[in-house]
Amino acid sequence: MPAIQVLHVSKKYAIYEHPRDKLREVLHLGRKARHKEFWALQDVSFEVAHGQTLGIIGQNGSGKSTLLQILAGIMRQTQGDCFVTGKISALLELGSGFNPEFTGRENVFMNGAILGMNKRQMQERLGAIARFAEIGDFMDQPVKTYSSGMFMRLAFAVAVNVDPDILLVDEALSVGDLIFQHRCMHRMNHLRATGKTTVLVTHDLTAVTKFCNRALLLDAGRLIEDGTPDTVVNKYRALMFERERRYGHFDGEEKATAEGDVVTGEGMPIVRSIPNIDHRFGNGAARILGVEMLGENGSPSREARGGKIVVLRISAEFLKDVSRPILGYTMRDRLGIEISACNTSFAGSVLPSARCGQIYTSDFRIHLPRMAAGSYSIAPAVADGDLVKHDMCDWIDNALIFNLQADDLVYGTLKMDVEVRNYASDNLKGTS
Repeated sequence: MPAIQVLHVSKKYAIYEHPRDKLREVLHLGRKARHKEFWALQDVSFEVAHGQTLGIIGQNGSGKSTLLQILAGIMRQTQGDCFVTGKISALLELGSGFNPEFTGRENVFMNGAILGMNKRQMQERLGAIARFAEIGDFMDQPVKTYSSGMFMRLAFAVAVNVDPDILLVDEALSVGDLIFQHRCMHRMNHLRATGKTTVLVTHDLTAVTKFCNRALLLDAGRLIEDGTPDTVVNKYRALMFERERRYGHFDGEEKATAEGDVVTGEGMPIVRSIPNIDHRFGNGAARILGVEMLGENGSPSREARGGKIVVLRISAEFLKDVSRPILGYTMRDRLGIEISACNTSFAGSVLPSARCGQIYTSDFRIHLPRMAAGSYSIAPAVADGDLVKHDMCDWIDNALIFNLQADDLVYGTLKMDVEVRNYASDNLKGTS
């Protein structure tokens, strides 16, 4: 049986215009409805295997937190079934599960009791919890005196030290400082390595692609995408681009910028091949015709070396008149994490207005940093507007995959230029 099984779950809320309307509805025994129905979740179904790390994303109001509260047993669904196998530890919104009048120490033991652990078991874990939280003497002060960061330190320390089978986290890490966030991610990676199941609700798309091995996208209470993190994140980005396009641009005039040099003529290079299309979106005013990478000898290549120069060539055809065209790309690693991005506007090479039927080609001469060896992807794009406000005409995820070779050992993502100066004492005992 999976760790989590959600079958056709829906959650309905009754929305009253005035608080007194609820009482009136009760007194009239429901003969006259005085509320509106709001479905926070609608027919959501999925399973989570033991040891899997699931990310749940979506804009505010999409039903993410409601779903997590149902999984935690805090809230009951209106329809459908939810089955959870194993001990759950939940880190939900700030304030949940802690009594503000109790001290931090008292809340630790109270939360342990809620999770079915006795006083002796929690006493054994108290030292680890205190070390992780690092709130010092505040452990014996009422929680109502804590800052939000102190509160979350303690709440997370409890959640990860009660040996949960399933950890539920809802945007809780965003209130902590950088040191705390790194410590939390290290701990969550440890839980994942030991086979624990984790469900993470977050707006941090990089955390989803880096930490999770599966993701869900919720929108208006419905599950619209279930798959690998990079696929789901790209679907979410497309959804946001489309909504921003429908919403319209910001008011204000664009700052005047000189147009870059544009070479015209019959001999212009045009790329007409797209090696791969995982996902494509845009308003259709223009489309990417092709993308290719040219090596140092000027020939197409799928191999590159860190520290060397390559040319990324992108061609686009305009199907409508576009007043402020932009060509660009995004480079990602194999986990879908964005490494770099550039476009003609950002590079200071602003393109002239494009007429329907025209084709533009942009060559991006890239001095690759000395990055870790591996595969990287290019997502080409063409848009109408400027850096701040634009309509996406066409975007293709993972259109070109290339392999990067490293001439020397690279720790982490890339190798930086570092100068080292060493010192040694004059005697064995060192300086006094």
